[in-house]
Amino acid sequence: MNLETDFIVVGSGVAGLRAALEIAGAGARVSVLTKERTGESNTEYAQGGVAVALAEDDDVELHEADTTGAGAGLCDTEAVHVLVTEGRRYMRELIEWGAEFDRAATGRLLFTQEAAHSRRRILHAHGDATGHEIVRALVARVAAESKIELLPHAGVEELLLADGRCVGVRFLDPLVRAPRRLRARAVVLASGGAGQVYLHTTNPAGATGDGMAMAYRAGAEVADMEFVQFHPTALNIEGAPRFLLSEAMRGEGGVLRNEEGRRFMSRYHERAELAPRDVVSRAIVAELRRTATRTAYLDMTALEPRFVRERFPKIYATCLRYGVDITRAPAPVSPAAHYTMGGVRTDLDGRTTIRGLYAAGEVACTGVHGANRLASNSLLEGLVFGARAGRAAVEDLAHDVKLDVQTDEPQGSNEPTDDWHSGEIAPPVRKRVRRVMWERVGILRARESLTRALKEFELIAHARLRPPARNFLTVATLIARAALWREESRGAHFRLDFTERDDARWRVHSVAQKDSGIVASAKIDFVTQSDRQEVLPHVVG
Repeated sequence: MNLETDFIVVGSGVAGLRAALEIAGAGARVSVLTKERTGESNTEYAQGGVAVALAEDDDVELHEADTTGAGAGLCDTEAVHVLVTEGRRYMRELIEWGAEFDRAATGRLLFTQEAAHSRRRILHAHGDATGHEIVRALVARVAAESKIELLPHAGVEELLLADGRCVGVRFLDPLVRAPRRLRARAVVLASGGAGQVYLHTTNPAGATGDGMAMAYRAGAEVADMEFVQFHPTALNIEGAPRFLLSEAMRGEGGVLRNEEGRRFMSRYHERAELAPRDVVSRAIVAELRRTATRTAYLDMTALEPRFVRERFPKIYATCLRYGVDITRAPAPVSPAAHYTMGGVRTDLDGRTTIRGLYAAGEVACTGVHGANRLASNSLLEGLVFGARAGRAAVEDLAHDVKLDVQTDEPQGSNEPTDDWHSGEIAPPVRKRVRRVMWERVGILRARESLTRALKEFELIAHARLRPPARNFLTVATLIARAALWREESRGAHFRLDFTERDDARWRVHSVAQKDSGIVASAKIDFVTQSDRQEVLPHVVG
């Protein structure tokens, strides 16, 4: 049985919900599909906050400079400008919609400090539950829109194409416990990142990179896949999840110590604990190797206990559950995969290189983050580019020929799904891919380890894999290939055999497309406003 709607949004994090609201606001029907419950996404787990230049001593130029500085020479400047300028508008709108951010006793918004920011510009909600509060406000707004249909526990496995255009998705319907096709005039991917391809990650279970893989397999270009950010401070206790200990903890005065109890960050960077994330992660790895240990420690004990408990209530409670009172003892930490800077290549309005397919949020690569995301820019990116993608999807069709989504039989796999559990990644595949990625495509990389990883992935690919496992393996392979291609160290990508940054040869983005090799591009935004309508119809789908 085939279903039909006007637009499809895949994912219900900040980017997906904001895109859906934009589409519904234009009067169109939109179905929001997510493989978990509505709101279950990286957004909900975001503790650190959202960066926006709203404080009196801040301005968008400073925010722009901090973002491009963290991006190690690869940020697309126009994309960054859009982020920091329009971000102010969308954050004010979110507050008007009922999002409650922490405020001082005077009633003014309370801004805090995080690494690599030159101002206190980070907004938090309930101390360390910012993402949860943003999702709450957006879900409440969505609930008031009759044009939006939410379909939780509906895992999308494949994009449907007709004449080189995206016209829907194939998903697992939880009600009939079988695969179904949902057709639409356009699809917005907002399915999040791919942290789960690594053995150690702060990401929730659903962050398996499906959107990136599906778009790539459909023929879309993906970019900058080698740039995976590893958060330096994830809780490192046996039997406990790799729970994120927010960047804000160091911003408020927390310090890193080694097994010997000594601070070490000043030996690695002039900003010590407030250095960019990639620097801190590599410094911790170097210190662990130097001391032959498996953990470092984040020490908050110099701060007033009540302040710590009130500023980081969720982190405090979680650590306490696993036997660590962070007001009295340092918390054991080590790096974990956290954020994917690369993704589906888009222009500034979320258009991908396939007509009818848009992308926003972590699944997309807009060029905003360059080689290393500035702390707390991801939630802002989801708001800004989610809205822009939703708006572009509606506006493009207003100028396009009228589509009859019932007439063309969409291209796509007719592979039967004879098992409801086909929505899960086979445990042996998941386990092997994650270990290979951590050991050979992790924080420190080299030609030999990357080549060996790719050979293992080729062997796994020979097996008969169902769509979720195939997508999982595809994303891992894309990251490893791009990491092997880039023969320099830049931002979150560090090569032991090419330790220096090389602007003369490598100040370019990596771009990959199915059945083609990796090519270099000066920009992520692949077309200008003037020639967009000429270029997009001729892109191969």
